[in-house]
Amino acid sequence: MKKLVKVLASVALLGTVLVSCSKNQAGAKGSSDSKKIKIGVSIWSSTDTLGSQCKRILDAAAKALDVQVMYVDQGHISENVTSSAETLSAAGCDGIIICNSASAEMTSVINTCNQNKVYVAQFFRIISQETNPNEYALAAKSPYYVGAVHENEVENGEKLVTILAEKGNKKIALEGWEAGDATFLLRWQGYKQGVQKWNASHSNKIELLEPQYGGTTSDTGRSTAEAIINANPDIDALIVAGGGGDTLVGALAAIESMGKKGKIAVVSTDFLADLDEQLKTGGMAAESGGHYCDPLIAFMLVYNAIKGNYAVSTNGFYDVNFPYLYVASPEDYAAYAKYFVDALPYNTEELKAMAALSEPELEVATAKLSIEDVKSRR
Repeated sequence: MKKLVKVLASVALLGTVLVSCSKNQAGAKGSSDSKKIKIGVSIWSSTDTLGSQCKRILDAAAKALDVQVMYVDQGHISENVTSSAETLSAAGCDGIIICNSASAEMTSVINTCNQNKVYVAQFFRIISQETNPNEYALAAKSPYYVGAVHENEVENGEKLVTILAEKGNKKIALEGWEAGDATFLLRWQGYKQGVQKWNASHSNKIELLEPQYGGTTSDTGRSTAEAIINANPDIDALIVAGGGGDTLVGALAAIESMGKKGKIAVVSTDFLADLDEQLKTGGMAAESGGHYCDPLIAFMLVYNAIKGNYAVSTNGFYDVNFPYLYVASPEDYAAYAKYFVDALPYNTEELKAMAALSEPELEVATAKLSIEDVKSRR
């Protein structure tokens, strides 16, 4: 079995330095090897399409590394997000990985973790230094804020709009999940950027409507999509920005019940369980997402911080960028399904090997995750 990334001899000295520095910073929980490590997961949902995939890979990692894992589903409701950190800290977690909603919530989360000496990392999220300078500064100076694992959401949004424009769509509606969500705001910036770039260089102009918000359930996703279509019967495309997958399930049900399937091109972020069928029947035009491994990498960051293997800076943090997968045809999906649905992209031995990587090596492994990468390891 091929290794994810060969551990280079030249990195060994750096690893030794990181270990020696970070072990001095480790809290009482992290410095003891006498008990099983416990990592908490604060997530919007561990049961919807994306959340259940996240849970599947995290459970596999926890089993491979003999780590206890505890989940709190918080629905991206601000008070639940902040209280989840308190709940997981009180439950004796040594570390937490969290998918927050608004970046402002991270002030409370980080303070809770500082007070309880619990390491924390974000997944599918990063605090913007530009728009949330206070939260960013707090994260940077915290000895327990390890880092963030996220995608280039602006680029993602721009690509999805461009796919719609290339397919000939002209009037695009937008369904978000929660107003003010940090990731949605970045995707929305990308959608608008894509429209501006397209219109600047093409005679067939496209229009993007203001977002309407469909929450994170299929029922609210459906009712919001119905309202959008009733108010704008001439739309020929809909972007369902994300929210875990259930919002999209509801929106697609609305489109089909209104006789608009195949007439409204739908793109989204967060892969559906039946994406293959939706692509074949015209329910979906394209989708980005697919890897569901952000929380796995955040888990590895926190795991190694607890073990004392990764130094946690008080003047910055680890910033890990993840590549999106894009699927726009049944053929694209077949390859994805083989390596990401029918099986996990990492097996037990590979998860153990990943946990032993230095932080720079972990970033390399993260950046190369793709269908081709998994193929090369099988």
